[in-house]
Amino acid sequence: MKAYVVFIREKTVDPDELKIYASKAPAGLEGHPVKPVAMYGHYEVLEGPDAEGVAILEFPSMDEAKAWYYSPAYQEALQHRLKGGIYRGIVVEGK
Repeated sequence: MKAYVVFIREKTVDPDELKIYASKAPAGLEGHPVKPVAMYGHYEVLEGPDAEGVAILEFPSMDEAKAWYYSPAYQEALQHRLKGGIYRGIVVEGK
């Protein structure tokens, strides 16, 4: 069953750290079966608190999604995202 990783940026706290993340994150995707579905495009909040942006990545399975997230290359980039903003990250199974 496919899996979707959803990142919701709630607030930017250090734009420079997010720039570093943006430069390192693509290398973390290499070698992983990932399909970007939505990457911080136009959005509209229907319920709940406002957000600054949303990204959705599709993987063939939950295991593949977690293998990417916990990979050394992505974990290196992740440190900059966590310093740069307040995010919610979710992985969910889907069709």
